[in-house]
Amino acid sequence: MSIISSIKAFISGVRNMFTRSQVEKIVGGQIAITTEMTDKIEIWRNMYIGAAEWISEKDGVISLRLEQSISREFADVVMNEMEASVSNVKLDTIYKAAIRDLNESLQEAIALGAFCIKPLGAGSSVEYVSQGNFIPIAYDSKGRLIDVIFVELRRKGDTDYYRRLERHTASDKGLAITNTAYHGNSESDLGIDVGLGVFDDWAKLPASIIYPGWTKPDFGYYKNPIKNTIDNSFNGVSIYDSAIGMIKRADKQYGRLDWEYESAERSIIADIDAIPVNNSLGYKTKPKERLVKTLDGGDGTGTTPYHEFSPELRGNDFIEGLEEYKRNIETAVGLAFGDLSKAQEVEKTATEIRASKKRKFNRVIAIQDNLKDCLSDLVDALAFYNGLVNTGYEFECDFHDSILTDEEANKASDKADVAAGLMNPWEYRMKWYGEDEKTAKANVPATPSVMPDTFGAGNA
Repeated sequence: MSIISSIKAFISGVRNMFTRSQVEKIVGGQIAITTEMTDKIEIWRNMYIGAAEWISEKDGVISLRLEQSISREFADVVMNEMEASVSNVKLDTIYKAAIRDLNESLQEAIALGAFCIKPLGAGSSVEYVSQGNFIPIAYDSKGRLIDVIFVELRRKGDTDYYRRLERHTASDKGLAITNTAYHGNSESDLGIDVGLGVFDDWAKLPASIIYPGWTKPDFGYYKNPIKNTIDNSFNGVSIYDSAIGMIKRADKQYGRLDWEYESAERSIIADIDAIPVNNSLGYKTKPKERLVKTLDGGDGTGTTPYHEFSPELRGNDFIEGLEEYKRNIETAVGLAFGDLSKAQEVEKTATEIRASKKRKFNRVIAIQDNLKDCLSDLVDALAFYNGLVNTGYEFECDFHDSILTDEEANKASDKADVAAGLMNPWEYRMKWYGEDEKTAKANVPATPSVMPDTFGAGNA
């Protein structure tokens, strides 16, 4: 059973084993997540692993894994030029080792809405805990997670489930950490408090400890910069939540395209008696079933023992529809045209193309801002666990974004090449406006010396 299913049990009382009052008793107060939100997280997770509810190999619908493509594109661009360091050499070494797997974990966080980077004591070991694998209890007024339960699940046999609830609470009174262990007899049964001694490593953990001098969270928390309209909380929202319906259509459209190719595969329908005898015993060999399909009594037309089946393919129509769905997804999630769709298929004006790149740039900047806050808190947490709080360290994090600046420089350089006769105007249009060669040549004015028209100034 996944941790998210455990959380749903806590919240909604799966199989009537938990009530709201029991949950409040366990955590000592209200929790900051609803059933609607946990349902959404489960939907996002299933989509991310290619197991969305509409995926059915029986019906010919497979996942294009657009969710992973979207998340990977944002994570790669966000971290492409990131430079982060700590002024204290020892802490900097610990920090750089801790974020070694940041990119792949950020991809999942962008897909599921949020994650925590939790130090595992002294040293550089950290745990990336994605949304759905922790229980948020409280946020501060700025959306910073300050009270949370991390759940560790262990299982013995078929009916013994052990869970350790590790709660971290930051307040003006200090940082409080508590550990409790429960034993239940089914996947959704929390069971009874059995004490930490049930496992040797759990027994070494303090049941309760407080650090009065530390009032910050002892972990880094990142969430997507997207307004939560699901439960109006500070819980993170998946980058592709607004595109769920369009992703579903794209997956189904690909299924139609795949079926178009499969169903139109050339074949010969033939009478079984028309298959020649070609072995020494006089038996008919089995024909290649992919090419030849046999029928008793001819081909069904009553006129000939053979009939060719080779319908006209309509693949281009299905492909155009799929590409349009992808462009709609790009708009919905904040990507630029061509990130998912085929660049040469983008029939957009220069203004629309540039606007889509600015849209992506703005989304990337917002993600970077939230990630920087997360990493800053992580550095503080690493300093706390490694006894380096009082070393006077400073954390620097820069992203040096060049999504638009490099583009403008390259565009200006290509304009200069056209003016110098080193590049054809139609080549310029193909590169910067996504036009094919025929269209680009047709759009170049008769007098190429008119530079504004040559470069489509009206579309810039």
